[in-house]
Amino acid sequence: MHRHTDQSLAWYTFDALPITHGVFTRLGGVSESVWSSLNLSRSTGDAQEPVVENRRRMMAAMHTQRWLTSWLVHGNHVRVVDERDLGHDDVHADAMITSARGMALTLRFADCIPVLFHDRRRDVIGIAHAGWKGVANGVLPATVRAMHDAFGCDPADIVAGIGPSIGPQKFEVGADVAAEIQRAVDEPVVIETLDAKPRVDLWRAARRQLHDAGVGVIETAAICTASDTHEWFSHRAEQGRTGRFGVVIEL
Repeated sequence: MHRHTDQSLAWYTFDALPITHGVFTRLGGVSESVWSSLNLSRSTGDAQEPVVENRRRMMAAMHTQRWLTSWLVHGNHVRVVDERDLGHDDVHADAMITSARGMALTLRFADCIPVLFHDRRRDVIGIAHAGWKGVANGVLPATVRAMHDAFGCDPADIVAGIGPSIGPQKFEVGADVAAEIQRAVDEPVVIETLDAKPRVDLWRAARRQLHDAGVGVIETAAICTASDTHEWFSHRAEQGRTGRFGVVIEL
């Protein structure tokens, strides 16, 4: 990934995605306290005014004025969206896909995996929120299937970028959660330890699910949000008292 800055804002882009997109850090916003500083979420306890300003700054950096977000379901629901959804607050989905130009898709994260999609031939984009429940429920292959069903996308033409999220050295879970994730992935992703709970490599799980879905190009950021709370919000590292960073993609 490449790191970009504009005044106090900082964001990353994938080498494999030649379209407008950005994975924004927590830097460059106006929120204070545990939400410092570019918090994009209204559901974490932050005041509305700084969140509105933070969203404005992020979208200004992307040079876009039309954007759509979604309330997360934490499952595998994929929604096809277009200009008719703009201005509405009733989108509930874990992933959104569109062929609409000039309409940015954005979601918020703090350890879960952001995954961006682009079909180079059909000119279709997507964004998915893949926490452990999303991985266990197959939100990533569901997004690929939805791109095929709605727009005729060939998975081999899709480029996917796996963004910053909690890494395998930090994602310690109970045995039941580890088993649930492992059942959804056709290669070992659970790291067993002798003196602690098992850890799960969500990056490997996401890559394998995308590979098995036929995705042609997969780029992984391999940036651990829980290891750098100066640059990223981390629900795990900050015991739930934190904000959410934003991810944007647009045709």
